[in-house]
Order: sequence, then C-alpha cells, then structure tokens
Amino acid sequence: MSRRFWSLCLAAMLAPCAAAADETQQGLATLWEVLWHQSGTPTRVVRWENDIRMRMTGVDLPRHREYVTSALRAVTDEAGVRLIDVTDQPGEAANLTVEIVSDTALQDNQPCVTFLDFRTEAKVDTASIQMRSRDTWRCAYHEAMHLMGVRGHPGGDTVLSYFPKKVDGLTPLDRVMLRAWYSPRMKGGMTPFEALPVLSDELIASLPEADRIAAQQSRDRFYAATVEQMQAYAAGRGDIPAIVKRSGKSTEDGIRHGRSEMSYFLGVAYFEGATVAADQRQALSWFERAASAGNRRAQSYLAGPGTPGR
Repeated sequence: MSRRFWSLCLAAMLAPCAAAADETQQGLATLWEVLWHQSGTPTRVVRWENDIRMRMTGVDLPRHREYVTSALRAVTDEAGVRLIDVTDQPGEAANLTVEIVSDTALQDNQPCVTFLDFRTEAKVDTASIQMRSRDTWRCAYHEAMHLMGVRGHPGGDTVLSYFPKKVDGLTPLDRVMLRAWYSPRMKGGMTPFEALPVLSDELIASLPEADRIAAQQSRDRFYAATVEQMQAYAAGRGDIPAIVKRSGKSTEDGIRHGRSEMSYFLGVAYFEGATVAADQRQALSWFERAASAGNRRAQSYLAGPGTPGR
C-alpha cells in the first residue's frame, strides 16, 4: 500500500486526539481569562464562605422574579452554596440585594452590574446586583456567575463572554468553573497561578476518559506558554494579554498595576511551585521586581522572608 494511504490512516487515527487537545486549549484559555478583572488586572480568588441571603426588589418584580431566582439557584446549586430567599420576610437580614431597575437606568453599554464587597480579597461579605427590566433575560445568568466571585469576561463558551453563545442557562464550562471555584482545593485569596491547576483539573475530569491523556499534555503546554507570556507582560515586554485588549474598561493605570500584580503572582508561583517548578531564585527576582513597582505584598515579603501572604 502507498505511503499516502498510511499517512491518511494515521491522520484519521490522530484526528480525535488533536480535536480533544484543541478543545482543551480553548477551555484552558477561557479558565485563565476568568482570573482577570475588566479593569485589565489579574485577580485573586474571592468566594462566599457562608449562606447567601437574597432580597429582590425593583420594577416589574412579579414578571422577573422566577427567572432571576432560577439563575441564582443554578449557580449556587452547582457551587454547593445555600441560597435563602428573604424577599418576603422584611425583618430578615440579607447579604445580597438584587434590584430590577427601569429600562432607562444604568449605562447604555452596561445593562446590568454586580458589586462584590469584601474586607479582604478572599471572602465575599455582601453583594448587590442591578439589571434593567428589559435585559433580565440576558443578564441573569451572567451576573449570577459574577455573584459567585468569578469576575472575568473571558472569550469562549461561557455566559460570562461579551458575546456568549448562550445567555439563558449555564454552559458546561460555566459548571466546571463553579465546581472548581468552590472545591475544597480552592481557597479564597489564591493567586491566578495557584487557581489555574484547580480549574484545569476540573476541566480535564469533565472530559471522556479516552481524551484525558491528550488533555493533560495540552494542559502542560498551555502552562508553559502562559507563564512565558506573563513573564513578558510583567516585565513590560511584548503585547498586553488579549483579555486586556478586549476589555472596554482597561486603563493605563490598570495595566501598570496589572504588571506589578503579575510580577508578585509570578513570585508566588515560583516560590510555591504552582503551575511551574519551584525555583527560589526566580521567586526572589519576581518579588524584587514587584516590590520596586510599589507592590506592598512583595515589599512585606522582602522585609521579612517567609511564606508570601495572601
């Protein structure tokens, strides 16, 4: 038989592996981007550590209440967080306020918004959501994801995307995010490099067993490429990350702060061996760079060496 025949056979055999690897790369890129705020800065993990007690108010409430509540229950159920609706109990305390506002409220390019309040960037204390009445159908699931602490606007197959394929329900990748975000391995205050392995392991576990080896290899390549890109970004070389370019709210100050934060996060990654092999010399170098840019956590670490604080 001809060499071309065997080449075609080999290509047919490898095609499913290549497809699985490509899908994994896309999923990992999305999971990495949820760890970035729309201001253009990488963020730490924040999440709820207690029950969410919701009170819903606003215009057209009877028309929207069931749909908005179903979105909130979808994310809290996936995360394993208890949601208690106290809307009809005026005397009960609430740590989440959901307000349906008029169609002329908010900005034209921002039909809905979520505010997370926390004393430390680790645990959500209280939150509020606003969405215009006419936009609840496309805002409810998007803002419900933000409520759970997933603050980014990544590309990919997620309701968090600026151009989602689906807005009226969670995608499989959204469910992966929530399960990882609220898994025992994830801790409030984790840096992106500490959080990424938890997210990627949950993604790989969601794949068919036959695809997992190829996915793990794809994950390792993604780690290496991402660390290389982030080192260039933190050092002020090359282009800014795509997630920053797509954000309509990134600023020069935000980017400068992002470079400083990323320098510190790289120091933590090398100090702890998170996503990369542990390397104390590299860790010290990145801590020094972050400290020189005004990063207080890095300055604190260099003043008294120990475990980098969250």
